[in-house]
Amino acid sequence: MGRGVPELVLELNGRTWTLDPSRSYTLGRDPQGDLVIDDARVSWRHATISRGARSWVMEDHGSTNGTYSQGQRVQQLELGPGSVVHLGNPTDGPRMSLTAAPQSAPAQAVPQQAQPAQQQAMAPAAPQAAAGAPQAPAQPQQGWPQTPQTPAPQAQFPPAPVPQQSSAAGGAAGAPPVYGDRSPTTFHQLSLGRVMRIGRALENELVVSDLQVSRLHAEFTAMPDGRFEIRDLGSHNGTYVNGQPIAKSGTVLLSPDDVVGVGHSAFRLVGDRLEEFVDTGEVSFSARHLTVTVDGGKQILKDVSFGVPEKSLIAVIGPSGSGKSTLLKALTGYRPADQGDVLYDNRNLYKQFAELRQRIGLVPQDDILHKELTVRKALKYAAKLRFPGDTAEAERESRIDEVLRELKLDVHKEKKVTSLSGGQRKRVSVALELLTKPSLIFLDEPTSGLDPGMDRDVMQLLRGLADDGRTVLVVTHSVAELAICDKLLVMAPGGSVAYFGPPEEALNFFGYGSWADVFSAFENYRDYDWAGRWRGSEHYQIYAADIDAVAVQTAQLPSRAQMRPPKPQSWGSQLWTLIRRYVAVIASDRGFLGLMVLLPAILGGVSVVIPAKFGLGPPTPPARFNGGAGMIMMILVVGMCFSGSANSVRELIKERVIYERERSVGLSRSAYLMSKVIVLGVITALQAVIICGIGFSVRDLPAEGLVTNPAVELCLAIIGIGFTSMMFGLVISSLVKTAEKTMPLLVMFAIVQLVFTGTLFQIFGKAGLDQFAWLMPSRWALSAAGATLDLSHLMAPWDPEKPNDLDPLWEHSATQWSIDMIALIALGVICGFIVSRLLRRHEPEVMRK
Repeated sequence: MGRGVPELVLELNGRTWTLDPSRSYTLGRDPQGDLVIDDARVSWRHATISRGARSWVMEDHGSTNGTYSQGQRVQQLELGPGSVVHLGNPTDGPRMSLTAAPQSAPAQAVPQQAQPAQQQAMAPAAPQAAAGAPQAPAQPQQGWPQTPQTPAPQAQFPPAPVPQQSSAAGGAAGAPPVYGDRSPTTFHQLSLGRVMRIGRALENELVVSDLQVSRLHAEFTAMPDGRFEIRDLGSHNGTYVNGQPIAKSGTVLLSPDDVVGVGHSAFRLVGDRLEEFVDTGEVSFSARHLTVTVDGGKQILKDVSFGVPEKSLIAVIGPSGSGKSTLLKALTGYRPADQGDVLYDNRNLYKQFAELRQRIGLVPQDDILHKELTVRKALKYAAKLRFPGDTAEAERESRIDEVLRELKLDVHKEKKVTSLSGGQRKRVSVALELLTKPSLIFLDEPTSGLDPGMDRDVMQLLRGLADDGRTVLVVTHSVAELAICDKLLVMAPGGSVAYFGPPEEALNFFGYGSWADVFSAFENYRDYDWAGRWRGSEHYQIYAADIDAVAVQTAQLPSRAQMRPPKPQSWGSQLWTLIRRYVAVIASDRGFLGLMVLLPAILGGVSVVIPAKFGLGPPTPPARFNGGAGMIMMILVVGMCFSGSANSVRELIKERVIYERERSVGLSRSAYLMSKVIVLGVITALQAVIICGIGFSVRDLPAEGLVTNPAVELCLAIIGIGFTSMMFGLVISSLVKTAEKTMPLLVMFAIVQLVFTGTLFQIFGKAGLDQFAWLMPSRWALSAAGATLDLSHLMAPWDPEKPNDLDPLWEHSATQWSIDMIALIALGVICGFIVSRLLRRHEPEVMRK
């Protein structure tokens, strides 16, 4: 930076920004830019302002309508106090003016206070680094295996940049830390009695160009007594004070230095001035003393500490049983550690999870998208579920296009996900997470199952994401591309840290020539104190001692209700979106559609070959009974039972990963389950109509029914067994761990229903057996059909010597038919409740009720 270059305050569209000399600013219509100008004459990415060697410089990016100074179009312009620039038109285009920053403004402290964290952290360790790179021990320690190898060439490595920690009291003057106590992005003046609304709409006094913010989100009010209050305006993603959500449409009186969170922005009142901090993604991240203990007192994660600066790519490797998955859950806040803290730019993630969870992206090992949909459709439904309900379709489409371009997926947007390569599918999963512009991105085994070329492509993609201003942490088993990472975290068996630092120094630290040797040592020496060796090394002093020295915060975590994120969409809106997506997924699978029609047609056709009538024969005893009628109804009931359960038995297990991720960002469990019930229920009802249409087409039905037409009554019984069996299928799908286990359970379920229909042998009157049969939907479905057909008198008695000993559930009365149908549907409702409880097991702990 050249001396004598003045600090500038930029004014545009009624807003002011104190320009930070350590960064550049983009101007244009792009909602994700730094200075957003909603004017058709301004290009999407119009220009950039940055600080040069001698002055501030504005550079036009080839805008359509140009940039003007003193009526002349300019390509590059030096800026200073008093400069005036028009965008898009030399006379009435948006006017940008610049003035010198006042000496008393906090911005003057930027060069001294807002130094990059790397410089501050490196200073005390510089003499240590100058002595040369830390080396592996010359002599093996006791119990420490070592193999002969050629010594690694010596090089001088810079010490690890560690995020600067603020004191427990917060930032300056005891204020809570806001983005590491960075300087404000801009500030606004609040006068007594004035109301300042915040939102995405242009009519707000303070416009926040963030799709996570509602159009009318919240408002600040300056009270006559000099105090201020914040009121939520019914926002979708919530308004937060010091990381805790305030009630929807609620009001909170602010204390000095309280921090108000709205989307990716935070606001702090200092006197009568409102300071705004925008989370641009360049945030530091650290874990301190994370420990996880399971039942029985066993620790599966032991005192894990590390810290990384902004724009970093961190790889986590380790053998099975080293706690990598547990660490990932602890770092994301979905399963908070029992002890320790996770700091998001000096803000405690656990204590402010409800707000900060919007800044975290998580890409599980399995793809978090429906492979039957096109790339664009998959992202469209994800955006619909994640963005506020008042987000316009054009806004969502614009963000989708931007992400597709960033990840070079725009050429594949109309292809089905299933037709993409493994690396491209992983890009789509990353694209889905990037929709909400997370600052932290976690990935679990993204290269699993990929060939070396795709492995490299995915890791280079993650390198690019970090370079673009995000912090990326990837758990991986692949060691081929570790060199492009900034830091490497090696986990030892038992869940402790064996190494943290630059990847190029790791093998030298362990004293082995390959990672295969290191992992073999982990396996062969599981009782060795890997964590103790790490803490006693020079590497630890350089790369982790500063983090370890910071005292752990002991404040109590908020309740789960406070940590639970709000729903960005209303329940009805989520349900409608889920139904549309589910229908699109089914419609795109022609094989499944054909099977849904073919299966009931075959089952209905099977019943036709049985020669029997439903009506009573002549009154003479030998011809009175018609045993085939019960057999026909049994075939129809069991066939529909199998068909209904087959429709749903795989639906939850195949979407488990998708559900877990969507639930963590605010998806309603009941809306998700209801979407399955509605869509599958309609399909099952149509199948029942097909079965009944074929099965009854050649039969002479009774002339009158008990409640309505006998064909309708019989069809309702078949629909009822189909619906309840479909719900039993959902229970099975929520119980199993793999889709392969569903088919044996499906066959077993169908056979059990066959046995307990009540037509193969006498069930009623048998103590215990009769009561157990009440739990079987086939028992009630066939009883409803039996009541309509009067099967007690149509079939031969089970005991010829007791012809009047009849099944009470088959009584030929409207009351009994109604009881049978109510019991049948009640079983389905109970199954729905069971499924809801089972789904809870597959949710982040902070989401469970």
